[in-house]
Order: sequence, then structure tokens, then C-alpha cells
Amino acid sequence: MFLGDILVGRGLVSAADIDAALARQLTEGGRLGDNLIAMGRLTAEQLAEVMNTAPAVPASLEETGISQRSLLNLLLKFMLIEGCETLLDLAERLKLPRRAVQQLLDEAVHQKLIQAVGAAPGGLALSIRHALSETGRAAAKEALEQNLYLGPAPVCLPAYHDQVLRQRISNEQLDSEALRQGFEGLVVPEHYIRKLLPAVNAGRSVLLFGPPGNGKTTLATRISTIFKDVVYIPYAVEISGQIIKVFDPSLHKPAAIQAPAAATPSGIGLQRETFDQRWVACKRPVAVTGGEMTLDMLDLQHSAETKFYDAPLHVKALNGMLLIDDFGRQKFNPNDLLNRMIVPMESQVDYFKLITGASFSLPFDVLLIFSTNLQPAELMDPAFLRRIQYKIKLFEPTRDEYRQIFEGVAKSRALTLTDQVFDFVVQTLRTGEFGLAYYQPRFICDQVVEACKCFNMPPQLTVELAIEALTNLYFDIEAAQEDAAAAPRVAA
Repeated sequence: MFLGDILVGRGLVSAADIDAALARQLTEGGRLGDNLIAMGRLTAEQLAEVMNTAPAVPASLEETGISQRSLLNLLLKFMLIEGCETLLDLAERLKLPRRAVQQLLDEAVHQKLIQAVGAAPGGLALSIRHALSETGRAAAKEALEQNLYLGPAPVCLPAYHDQVLRQRISNEQLDSEALRQGFEGLVVPEHYIRKLLPAVNAGRSVLLFGPPGNGKTTLATRISTIFKDVVYIPYAVEISGQIIKVFDPSLHKPAAIQAPAAATPSGIGLQRETFDQRWVACKRPVAVTGGEMTLDMLDLQHSAETKFYDAPLHVKALNGMLLIDDFGRQKFNPNDLLNRMIVPMESQVDYFKLITGASFSLPFDVLLIFSTNLQPAELMDPAFLRRIQYKIKLFEPTRDEYRQIFEGVAKSRALTLTDQVFDFVVQTLRTGEFGLAYYQPRFICDQVVEACKCFNMPPQLTVELAIEALTNLYFDIEAAQEDAAAAPRVAA
């Protein structure tokens, strides 16, 4: 990951700014960051913050924090399994600087594990090909028996621990305007903003509760998109000789797409600051789990086949957000989850144990959100409820808010909401004691659009079609049928 990618990912500069700085670099020289500062596109303070937060490239094998034996085993596995032969190939796979990989190759030659077999086309020193010796092949197979991990070199536990602390979610303090912009397109009452902003900035634990269908999940997932900071996620961590895979492509989203370095007319690449490639610069992670959640998701997942671990869900969410949706609907007793999370929530530290018996701890830096439509008192005892820092109840919308939601949804689907249809829907729902909910207008409009499409009618929101949608929404809403019979019909 290049510095330019990080700056763009954090929203400090644009891609056009990077291109302009690279063009200036061609004529003025210097480093990319210095050129951006000279152009007024970036401040020295912003650059220093980025540089201090990002993991630095290790200058030697010792600075990786991983034993030479572990790295050598990984190199041998790449040579055996993927047929890597050159320093460039191995540096790309291991995500280590070339000088560190060269140290490994020199050591492997010294131990007679590999031997040089010539040069790839071009004849450059970097393209010298190496092959495993019989001794090296045996050592590679022995390494595979220890574990089948084949990926970028891991980082050490102290480095991971320190990095989590450097990029705490509470470092990113939002203001009310940022929250409003994040909720753009939604109808969010101002009193929700007043409650949510302190909860989000605290970066601790939040309970969202209230009647179903009133935006708890929507608000929580929208919150996750508001954060702008870039955080660094390791591909893997080594702890007491055991490897834990952390980076998850389905959950960790790179902050920017890496672009090749710009080149001069002579073909010589420009100097672009890089960071330790064993880490991926990502947007703050967001993990969402609901009724399918199991307690095993919060434990280290060791595979007997691969002999390495997959990180727990909340570890993958470190420096980000974990949403436990539909809390209380899981197959396990809610108290089991509460007992598991009470220590991390209280002390902001979590503890884990490897199958070897070794234990370790990690900072628990997660915006933890519980979302439920059940009564909190039925789910947890007062002691646990006290430990949840913020408790926010979401109510059904007012009539005016409901009209605003309904009109917005209808407009987005090329429908017109008339007073007659709106009054009918509100009366039907309230007469049947179903109440108003934020999700209902979307459901009704989608059903109407689908019905019009099926019967080859122009999109139109009528009382008759609204009735059909409501009966699909609530199977026991007979009152809607009775009221409809008395209501004036709108031609379909």
C-alpha cells in the first residue's frame, strides 16, 4: 500500500491531487508527501499523523518480530507449493522488503536448503532463480506438517497490540453534521442525533431497542459508513509459534486500490513511500451478525486440518464496529453471551487461549452495538445492563415523519402518494393497533410496483393496491378489507 492510497482512503486528498503531486515530483524531485504539502493539498500535521499511525517497513528480519526459522519455513513452503523461484516472487508472496527476503535466501543457501539455478530472462540480480535441494524439499514438507498456512508473513503479537491501540475508534471524533450527512436519505429525528453522537464517539457499547421495523439495524449500519479513518489489519499474527489469520476479505475493505508507481520518460519509477506490506490499509471494519450467531464465533477457530487459527469475529472487528442484531433471537441463552462479553466490555481487554495452553490478551476496541425488539429487562440482569454505556430507545415515527418517509419512498419508485392513500394506510394501521413503523412505506411501495408490473399497469399507488400490500404485510389485518369496502375506489 502506497502513501498516496492511504491519503486518498482517508479523504485527505483526491486521486487528482496525487497525480498532480507525482507530476511535480518528476520536475522538482522530493517525496510525495513533501510535494503535496508544497502544493497546499496537505498539511505537515496531517502527513505526520498518517506516517505515525502506519506500520513502518521493517529494516531487517529482526524488526519483523518473527523468528528467522518461522519465516524461512514459510519461504520454503512457497517454493514447494507455488514454485516461487526468484527474490521478487518471494517478496511479493511474503510481503516483506527485498533486503529481508535476501537475508532469508542467503541463510537458506548457507543451510544448503536451496541453490541458485541461473537467471530468469533479463539476467538481473533480482531475477536469479533458486530451487529447493533435497534437504530443502524435506524441510519444506516438515514445515507443512507444522501448519498449512501459506500467506503473507505474520506480524508479532506486540506489534498487533500496539497498532490496535494507535488506531482506536475513539480517535475519530465525529460532529453532529457528519452524523446527519451519514444519515442522508433517512428520516432521523433530532433527538436520535443527540443520543447517538455521544455513543458513537465513546466507541464503547450501545443498546438499541424498541418496536420492530423502526430503523435499529438501518441506523447501526449507516453509522459504520460515517468513519473516515484508515486502520491497518494484519494478514496474520504469530503468537507462541501459532499462526492466527486475521484479514478477512469479506469483512475488511481496502481503503483504496493500489496503483503502480508513476514513471519518468526513461522508465525509472518514482520514489513513493510505502508501509509494511504485511498489513492492509482498510476502512474501519464492520461485522454484523444476527440470529445465526453462535458463541463459537467469539473463540479462536483452530483447524485440525490446516493447524492454524482463524480469528474470532470480534477480533476481526477491532478498531471498528460489531453489530449483534436481533439480540435475544439466537439459539443460545442471552446470558451466555453477556457472560462472555462482560469482562471485555468492563476492562476493554479480552483474553484468549491457544490449544498449546499458552494464553494472550488483546485490547477490546470495538463499538459494540446490541439491537433488539425485545424488552431489555427480559434479556439481561441489571448488573449487565449497567455495563452497557448507552441505551437508546427507538420509537415509532410521528404522523409527520411517517408522511415524509412515505413520500420519499414513493418518489424513488415513480409513485405519487395522495392524501387519500396516506390517510387510509395510517387509519388502517392504527385502527388495527399495528402502529406506524419506518419500514412499512418501503414494503407497501415495493409491493405496489410489483403488482403494477405483473398486470401491465402504469405505476400507481391506489387504495386497492395498498390494501393488497397491507394484507401481505400483516396476515390478520381484516380491518383493512372492511375499511377499503367503505373507501372510494381509485381506478387501477
